[in-house]
Amino acid sequence: VQLQASGGGLVQAGGSLRLSCAASGLTFRSYTVGWFRQAPGKDREFVTSITWDGKTIFGGDSVRGRFAISRDSAKKTVYLQMNSLKAEDTAVYYCAAGRPIYSAVRQSDGYYYWGQGTLVTVSS
Repeated sequence: VQLQASGGGLVQAGGSLRLSCAASGLTFRSYTVGWFRQAPGKDREFVTSITWDGKTIFGGDSVRGRFAISRDSAKKTVYLQMNSLKAEDTAVYYCAAGRPIYSAVRQSDGYYYWGQGTLVTVSS
C-alpha cells in the first residue's frame, strides 16, 4: 500500500494550492481518506477527510469555507483544494487512509496508511 502526496509548494497569502493524494495497493473506494497537517513546533492536527461514501468532515472553522476535499475513485486520488491561504496554513500536509468510525475520523489512530507529506509554505 502506498499513498503519494504531492502539490505542496510556496505560495503567497491569499493564493491557492491543490494537493493530491494518489493511492495504490488498496481498495481505495472503501477507505476514508483524510488530510492532516503539522506546523513547525506543533502537534499534528486534523484538517479534513472524506469518507468512502462521500461525506466530508472538517477539523475546524479555520479551514471551513477555504478548503475543499474531493475524491476521484477511478484515479484512486483524493484532492485538497486550498484557497485564501494564510501564513498559519504553513505546515507539512499528510494524507492518510483508514476505516475509522464516523465519530473518530478526526483522530489519527483510525488511519492505517500514511503518505510521506508535502510541504506547504505560505508567505505573508
